[in-house]
Amino acid sequence: MNVVPIVYILSDSIGETGEIVVKAAASQFDTRVDIRRVPFLASEQQIEETLLEAKEAGGIIVYTLVSPALKEFLENKLHQMELAHVDIMGPMLEALGTVTDLKPKYEPGLLRKIDKAYFNKVAAIEFAVKFDDGKDPRGLLRADLVLIGISRTSKTPLCMYLAHKGIKAANVPLVPDVVPPNELYQILPKKIVGLTLRPSLLLEIRRERLKTMGLSPTADYANPERIFYEIDYALAIMKKLGCPIIDVTNKAMEETAAKLLDYYRKGAM
Repeated sequence: MNVVPIVYILSDSIGETGEIVVKAAASQFDTRVDIRRVPFLASEQQIEETLLEAKEAGGIIVYTLVSPALKEFLENKLHQMELAHVDIMGPMLEALGTVTDLKPKYEPGLLRKIDKAYFNKVAAIEFAVKFDDGKDPRGLLRADLVLIGISRTSKTPLCMYLAHKGIKAANVPLVPDVVPPNELYQILPKKIVGLTLRPSLLLEIRRERLKTMGLSPTADYANPERIFYEIDYALAIMKKLGCPIIDVTNKAMEETAAKLLDYYRKGAM
């Protein structure tokens, strides 16, 4: 009959790193493993209690402690009690320290903080895609920032840029004769930013857009009178909302995004 190994994972964070390593190792054997995670260790008493339990159960100790004091106490006890053990974090910290000539921060949970920022970015990107171009107005109420403007004022690229900063941005195209969604008027003006563009440049951009689509550059979409009308219409809505307005003419994406980030930070205060 196969013995089921009992592995205690001791950590001053959540112990996820140790569990991943144990599971990876266990996958190489035709047996299951009883994993008992002991997270957020903060005292010598907690360590001693866990080791006594592990000794009685004949368990293996796996640890990812970064606190030097707790790690030293744990290792002394492990040798005294002659418990089988594996240090997951220590050798890697030593190797990196030797190569980089830097000292570790010895701060538990840093990886979890990094992961949180990563997942926030992924969620923001998914949000920007889902609520792009006014697809679902309900998303406007959940957005950190809402960009409004006529076609070809860089609303979508800017929303994606902001998403990579972890900001959930939605956008609404302003089209004459199409009533803006009611949700737009339910948002605080400081969470909305209007985008506009010089008419002559907008005309060039739209004509090029039509060419790439194989359409006539004389279509109403690139009609100068139509463009002036759209810009006036959009500015009227922006003024009604009382939101800040950015002229994106000849501005790099990063420059406009920097202003949007500034508006966002001020609005979040």
